[in-house]
Amino acid sequence: MKPLNFIVIILTFCLTGGILYAHFFNATLHITFYLCIGLLIILFIANHIAKRTLHKTVWFGLIAYSLMFALGILTYTTHQQKNFTKHYTNNKSVLKADSSNIIFIIKERLKPTKYHNKYIIELVKVNEQSVQGNVILNIKKNDSSKVFKIDDVLWVHSKFQDIKHPLNPNQFNYKMYLEKQYIYHQLFTEQHLIFELSSKRKTIYGYADALRQSINKKLNSYNFKSEELAIINALILGQRQDMDRDIYTNYVNAGAIHILAVSGLHVGIILIMLNFILKPLTYLKRGKLIRVSCILFLLWSFAVIAGLSASVTRAVTMFSIVAINMHLKRPRNIYNTLFISIFILLLVKPMFIFDVGFQMSYLAVFAIVSIQPLLYKLWSPKWKITNYFWQILTVTFAAQLGVAPISLFYFHQFPSLFFVSNLAIIPFLGFILGLGIIVILLSLLNILPIFLANSFADLISLMNQVVSWVSKQEEFIIKDISFNGSQVIATYLLLIAIILVYKKLNFKRIIFLLVSILVLQSVLIYRNTKNSKAFIIFHKSRHTILGKKHNNQLTIWHNLDSSILNNDKMIRNYKVGNFIKSVRYDSLRNVYRIHEKTLFVIDSLGVYNVSFKPDYILLRNSPKVNLKRLIDSLQPKLIIADGSNYKSYIQRWKATCLKEKLPFHQTSEKGAFIIK
Repeated sequence: MKPLNFIVIILTFCLTGGILYAHFFNATLHITFYLCIGLLIILFIANHIAKRTLHKTVWFGLIAYSLMFALGILTYTTHQQKNFTKHYTNNKSVLKADSSNIIFIIKERLKPTKYHNKYIIELVKVNEQSVQGNVILNIKKNDSSKVFKIDDVLWVHSKFQDIKHPLNPNQFNYKMYLEKQYIYHQLFTEQHLIFELSSKRKTIYGYADALRQSINKKLNSYNFKSEELAIINALILGQRQDMDRDIYTNYVNAGAIHILAVSGLHVGIILIMLNFILKPLTYLKRGKLIRVSCILFLLWSFAVIAGLSASVTRAVTMFSIVAINMHLKRPRNIYNTLFISIFILLLVKPMFIFDVGFQMSYLAVFAIVSIQPLLYKLWSPKWKITNYFWQILTVTFAAQLGVAPISLFYFHQFPSLFFVSNLAIIPFLGFILGLGIIVILLSLLNILPIFLANSFADLISLMNQVVSWVSKQEEFIIKDISFNGSQVIATYLLLIAIILVYKKLNFKRIIFLLVSILVLQSVLIYRNTKNSKAFIIFHKSRHTILGKKHNNQLTIWHNLDSSILNNDKMIRNYKVGNFIKSVRYDSLRNVYRIHEKTLFVIDSLGVYNVSFKPDYILLRNSPKVNLKRLIDSLQPKLIIADGSNYKSYIQRWKATCLKEKLPFHQTSEKGAFIIK
C-alpha cells in the first residue's frame, strides 16, 4: 500500500474550508473569480521560479493552498443558483403575483405526506417568460390521484409560496434543508388544475424512472406485498418514497437503516460481483481495459437508477477510483482514495458537504479502515466461519463508533442492539442483493419462476421480522440524548487521539491524547455550568404552552390533555436541544414575571381590569376584546397572539396594532416568542 498523501488531504481540506466560508459569509462571484485567476498566475510564476532554482519554498505551498481555498469559494458561488440571471427569484414580479401561469418539468418524486403528493419540479416558463430554478410542488390527494413520471411536462396556474421556517425552537428546519438543495419556494394545487403538455424531452433520469416503474409493474404481477416491494425499492433501486413509516422506524431503532440506504456496502458488493462476472473479458485483447470500462459504466448506471443520492454518488465515485487502480495494478492508500473522491464530489456538488448521508457515509468508511483492523487484532479465531462473523462484528462496531457522535447530534438516540441486527443481516446481504438483481432481471424478461419470487419475498419478510424484533426491545434504545456541535468535534478529536496512540505510542501522541481529553472535559464542564434563562411562548395549534427555562430546569404551563402532552414532540425537542434534566408541569396563570418585565395573559373571558402596566400581553383562546381600547388602557410594549386563536381574530388584531404602531407577534407566522 502506498504511503499517505498529505498533499491530497490538505488540498481537500482547503477546498472544503472555502465552501464553508462561502456558505457562512457573503462571497461575490466576480471578486472570487478574479482572485482565483490572480492566484493561478502567481502559482504559475512561483512554479517557474522553483523549477529554475530546483527548490520549492514554503510560499509555493501557501499559494497553492490559498488557490484551493479560493476555488472552494468559487465552486460554491458558481453553483449558487440565485446568481443566475434567469433564476426565477430574480424576477420580483413573479414572486409578488397572486398567481402565475407556470410550465414545469417533473424532476423528482418525494415521499408523500398525509394530504399531498410531493415533487421537485424544474421551472421552464412563468407567464411566458423563460426562467430557471427548482421548487416543491404539492398536489392535494384524492381518490383519483395520479402519480406523475419524471420528465413529464405540465402546466398549472398557482402562486409561489414561501417554505415555512420552524415555528418552535429546536425543530427540524425544513426550509434550511431545502435551501441547501437550491429550493426556495413551493406551489400548492389540485389534480384537476394540472394539465399535461406534449413533449419529446427525455433525460437519463426519466429513463431511469421509467425502468424503475417497469420493474415495479413486473414485480407486482408476482404478488409481492407492499412492504416487500418497498424494501426491494430501497435496497436495490435506492428509492424510499413508498416505504411505510413504521418499517422505516423499525430499521432506525434497530441500527440497520444503512442497509436500506444504497451506499458503500452495496456498491462494494456489486463491484465484487461485477469483477467475478466480467473476468472472462480479461482473456480478450485489451480485455482488462474493456472490463474496467464495463464496470465503470455499470456502476454509474446503477447510481443513476438509484437516484444519484449523496451516499450513492460518494460510493460509486470511490469504488470507480478503486476499480481503476485495480486495472492499473497500482496499490493506493485507501485514505488517499477517500479524499480524492471527496475532492471530486465537492467540486461537482459543493452542497454535499451539508448532506447528513454524505457526512455519515464517509465517517463510517474512515472508521472502518482505521478502527476495524485494530479491533480485529484483539482476537484470532481458528475457524473460518467464526472468523467471518468476527470480521463482520468488528466492521459493525467500527462503523458505529465512527458515526455515533454525529448520529447523536442529528438524531439524539443510540440503538445499543445494532450489532444483533447487523450480524443477522449483513452476512447474507451479498446473497440478498445478488438474488434481488437476478429476480429483477428475470421479471423484466418475463421468465421469473414463481418459486424464486416466493423465496425472495420470504427472505425479505424474514429480514423485516428480525429488524422488527430488535426494534421492539425498547429498553435497549437510548433516546433523547442531548449532544451539540462542540461535543461532536471534541469526541472525534478524542477518538482520533486514541487510534493514534493505540497504533504507535510516543510522547507527541500522548500529549495529543491528553489535550483531547482536556478539550472534551472543558466542553462538558462549560455545558453544565453555563447559566441561561429564557421564557418561551410556544406555537401550538388550538392550545397554549408557555415555558420557563432556568439553566437545565424547565417549567411548562399548558392546557393540553395528558395524552397529547405525553406524545408532544415540541417539548421533547426543546428538552433535548437545551440539555434539560427535569421538567415541571403546571396549569396556566394570568400573570408572569420575566426578568423584571411582566407578561399579562388574556384568555377567552377577555378580562383585563388590572392596576399595573404589563410589558407584554398574550391573547389566547380568541378573547372578544376591543384591542384599541385595551391598548389605550394598559399601554403594553408588545402584543402576542398564539396558536389557540381564530385566524380571523388574529388578522383583525394585526391590523389594529399596525394602525396603532404597536409591535405584534403572531406565533403561527413568526414562530415562538422567546424572552431571554
